[in-house]
Amino acid sequence: MSQVPVQFLFDFGSPNAYLVHKVIPSIEARTGATFEYLPILLGGLFKLANNRSPIEAFRDIPNKLAYDRLEIERFVARHGLTRFRFNPHFPVNTLKVMRGAVAAQGLGCFEPYVAAVFAAMWEQGLDMDDPAQIEAVLGAAGLDAARLMATAQDAEVKARLMANTQSAHDRGAFGSPTFFVGDRIYFGKDRLRDVEEDLQHGAGIAR
Repeated sequence: MSQVPVQFLFDFGSPNAYLVHKVIPSIEARTGATFEYLPILLGGLFKLANNRSPIEAFRDIPNKLAYDRLEIERFVARHGLTRFRFNPHFPVNTLKVMRGAVAAQGLGCFEPYVAAVFAAMWEQGLDMDDPAQIEAVLGAAGLDAARLMATAQDAEVKARLMANTQSAHDRGAFGSPTFFVGDRIYFGKDRLRDVEEDLQHGAGIAR
């Protein structure tokens, strides 16, 4: 059973982060590892890394965008993720819900919060930049929406999210989903097999 620490750096705005989130439990079951979810702000990380989202970076390369969609379809089919729907509001400003994720860590409701927001974004196709929609989603999940949204405005919460994002960049990250197995970095859903192999064998190659 793996004792190697493994982190998953995520932003709810990434469809690939959602897909990874749905597959992580099976990897945990096979390896004995527990993934630590680390909220980051993808827009902030893009700025730090001088990166852009694929839909923007490859806007003028339709074959690349078509291939990216094909890879998502293949991943969805391989893992039976039939609830996945591309969000019609994409790209969604996730600042509110990412601050909410940090707030949820402090309030002890992180796992149900993450499950509810990922489902709202990538199964229900909701606009998770809309405060009323966020509150409705959290309330439907049995969470204290008012307390979460209020706590998300705390200066400490805002600072922690930015610190997570800066640290991610300092460690070599440039997008989401990113994984660290110990100090070894892996990027993208297509590296999940490498992450699992690293966890099983305790060795990996930084990418």
